[in-house]
Amino acid sequence: MTGPTELPSLPDARFAGLFAEAEALQPRTIALRREIHRRPELGLRLPETQAAILRALDDLPLEVSTGTATTSVTAVLRGAKPGPAVLLRGDMDALPMTDDTGSEFASTVPGAMHACGHDTHVAMLASAARLLAARRDELAGSVVFMFQPGEEGFHGARHMIHEGVLDAAGERVERAFALHTYANAPSGQIGTRPGPILASADSFVVRVTGRGGHGSAPHHALDPVPAAAEMVGALQAMLTRRVSVFTPAVLSVTRITAGTTSNVIPETAELEGTIRTLSERTRALVRSELAQVCEGVGAAHGCRVVVDIEPGYPPTVNEAAEARRVLALTGEVLGERHAHEMPDPVMGAEDFSYVLQRVPGAFAFLGACPPDTDPDQVAPNHSNRVRYDEAALASGVALYAAYALDALRG
Repeated sequence: MTGPTELPSLPDARFAGLFAEAEALQPRTIALRREIHRRPELGLRLPETQAAILRALDDLPLEVSTGTATTSVTAVLRGAKPGPAVLLRGDMDALPMTDDTGSEFASTVPGAMHACGHDTHVAMLASAARLLAARRDELAGSVVFMFQPGEEGFHGARHMIHEGVLDAAGERVERAFALHTYANAPSGQIGTRPGPILASADSFVVRVTGRGGHGSAPHHALDPVPAAAEMVGALQAMLTRRVSVFTPAVLSVTRITAGTTSNVIPETAELEGTIRTLSERTRALVRSELAQVCEGVGAAHGCRVVVDIEPGYPPTVNEAAEARRVLALTGEVLGERHAHEMPDPVMGAEDFSYVLQRVPGAFAFLGACPPDTDPDQVAPNHSNRVRYDEAALASGVALYAAYALDALRG
């Protein structure tokens, strides 16, 4: 007689037909995505996008409110039974760039384009609300749908948190989940990881002041240019000598400005750049060391130095259990081949980080590489030619819904 064996787990009946339901909503999902794509808006004030969302949700049994600091939309779906609240987020804003895709639904707004997939995020979240509204009898608790402006550098999530999105259901949200469309991954693939998945993003400006003079007589001037140039190398050396290799950091000087012509030593020079880290401790260390290095180099050259660091988004850190939940749900709803645990974080940044600082949750990428193209060669997010496979949107709708159904199981 053999010993006990581990039987394979049976499929969860709650997810039966979920992907098919998401596919059935594709005409609505794609229509809303294209409507928003044609009329992209920037920053925190997105009245046309807000109006499109409100129209899409109008016939659903939702408690809808709009923001005051931004044109945000918060919608609450009450389940049939009492229970906790879970939040699903979709960001709304576009980028200040020209749409050169040539698609039939290309942007009609000069200098604005949905080049980061936020139009797809809105459309998927609206369809997930519709799918979950049809299944509200299966929910023990509430779903908060967070339609957020101002992700592209405007701290929109922080504004919505200050206006109470995490308490919109009448109690504190217990879990949160967000998806981000990604052009350079196979269509329908879900990628996430426990722990840090995206970096912090701070910017800096270093102003170096010397004394101007004639280019032929530098000894009569106090040239800030050599001091600024030395700072670039010193900052890279600082990273290798002050920051542990086990807590990665990126510091890039992306602009150096000085002077007006060939025979004048300028009075000032400026450096500008970005800092990316995966922990708050490393973030604080790099910011402190940057100022110390630049001021020290400046002092050695006799120059005055002013360092201005503009805080950006904090690191986006997934709760390990929630990242595993997303991967498990992906395998169950979309198939195991669609679940991808990312080995490394991405050094871009996201303001969903503000939500995950306060609520356990997860952030994941949804691959949407156009069919018959190489994910490594296709135009990436933030490209003026980026395209997304709209077939992938059904996967996002189904996964949003599965996350809520799993978190609010009765």
